[in-house]
Amino acid sequence: MSSPRYWPSWLLMGLGWLLARLPYRLQMGLGKRFGDLAYHLIGERRRIAEVNLRLCFPELDADARQQLLRRHFQSVGMGAIETALCWWGPTAKIEALAHIEGQENLEAACARGRGIILLSAHFTSLELGVRMAKRPLRELGYITTAMYKAPHDPVVDHVMRTRREAHIGGSSIRDDDVKGLLKALRRKDAVWYAADQKPPKRLGTVVDFFGQPARTHIALSRLARMSKASVVPFFTLRCNDGSGYRLIILPAIEDQLGTDEAEDARIINDMIEAVARQAPEQYFWLHQRFKLSDYNPYKAPAKTDT
Repeated sequence: MSSPRYWPSWLLMGLGWLLARLPYRLQMGLGKRFGDLAYHLIGERRRIAEVNLRLCFPELDADARQQLLRRHFQSVGMGAIETALCWWGPTAKIEALAHIEGQENLEAACARGRGIILLSAHFTSLELGVRMAKRPLRELGYITTAMYKAPHDPVVDHVMRTRREAHIGGSSIRDDDVKGLLKALRRKDAVWYAADQKPPKRLGTVVDFFGQPARTHIALSRLARMSKASVVPFFTLRCNDGSGYRLIILPAIEDQLGTDEAEDARIINDMIEAVARQAPEQYFWLHQRFKLSDYNPYKAPAKTDT
């Protein structure tokens, strides 16, 4: 990773280190401006988000959806700054920004003495939320472990894994390492698991999400049965007043899962949707969530000669 081809990546990591040392409100202001810039620079991702918002919020008129789209890009920009804050920010500052809702639900799950799956989703503050989960879990005797999809850039991969592991106290597990995940749950770790990425066809079923058919993971209920882990919904939302973040911890749901994989997927999608509707600009709309083998709403219309 010392090759000159990786120097831009190391420079980007250095910029992140510097940004992590700024005052919080200045960080969020810069994040919004980064998001405004990204709105203009990444047109293809903007088009994907436009399609997603049109499908998921048909009740909004075009102007309202456009405003939501602009706020979403600002939220993505703030999320980039929050990632730097997560990796290099001081613990005292980060813990002061965390406002826990549902501590009793986490305590009840920990009292069962099993591994815990922190069921989450791709909100723009997700990276910071993983670090914020460390303190309440540590106080209850749990180590935090996070699943991740390896970036293509080895510099980013290295920094992400080492900084995460330095702060959460546990390890990082690749999203295709099922054995590693089961091992962590059986030793009674708390594993952060995002359930809203589109899975391979063999690991998914099609159920509604925001009223649209979406291929959804069925692995979670299988993992819960195999490991006997508690499944605790855990979401991180940024407070609009600049005071920090809501760590939303809902009652464990493993007793609701296991009768039918499609029904399990529907339960999980409904839960993620309910939280996303609280702050729709903070959910990650830049993925082709609704693309299926026989349905592609993201396909650009064919050009016609005039």
